Amino acid sequence: MNRSRPALATALAGAVVLLAGGCGDPGGLRGAGPTPTAQGPTHLWPGLPPPSAPAEDYGAIEAVKVEGVEVPGGDLREVDPVDVVRADYQENPGMYETSDSAYRKTLDRLADCAAESTGTRERCPVLKAYYRDLTGDDEDDLIVGVSTSDDNLDIRVYAEEGRQLTQIMEMSDAVLGVELAGRDLIIRAVSSLPGYEYHTVWSWDAHQKAMLPTSDEIVRAPDAPRPRTPRPSPSASPGATPSESGGR
Repeated sequence: MNRSRPALATALAGAVVLLAGGCGDPGGLRGAGPTPTAQGPTHLWPGLPPPSAPAEDYGAIEAVKVEGVEVPGGDLREVDPVDVVRADYQENPGMYETSDSAYRKTLDRLADCAAESTGTRERCPVLKAYYRDLTGDDEDDLIVGVSTSDDNLDIRVYAEEGRQLTQIMEMSDAVLGVELAGRDLIIRAVSSLPGYEYHTVWSWDAHQKAMLPTSDEIVRAPDAPRPRTPRPSPSASPGATPSESGGR
């Protein structure tokens, strides 16, 4: 077997010579031209003093215990979402003040949820509840939306911890849409800039034990009017010379 290797090597070498002689390109490496010099980040105003306090508390969400609601077997699907919202609203105004008319009117409207009249129940501000494991503990959490009297949507998320109902997220805004993507809650809201909207991604934070806005951006709205594309002159045709298209 070893004797055949020199013969095989000679044959392969001959094939390489034939290929090299029959092709004008030797196949070597070629330079792609000059490469731009990499630039590191430039730190602006490195001598700024440290801030004494944060500018605002946006996203500073803390878990809130909700008293007065039992969670049978630790299953939030066994709890009436209206009971959860009513108990939470009475003790926790969230982003509102207890003196705000929007908060007081919304709290009063919760009474319509328990009314026997169909027309009255339709005025209940609590929307359909959704369930999804957002905390990663393999247990479904409760997501509710409350239509407030100031035309906003108050979104609250609840988890169960040791048979204790806990609010892990609360926000209120002029909401355009809400999506669930994996364990993230994505909220689209109105922007004061015409043609744009806010996209905020809320994710579970194990250290804070709450949902936090991990991403917040302003983007072009999908239904925003697009800039008009200039139309070519009807008399002009592709490849026509100025004299052919009527030009000077």
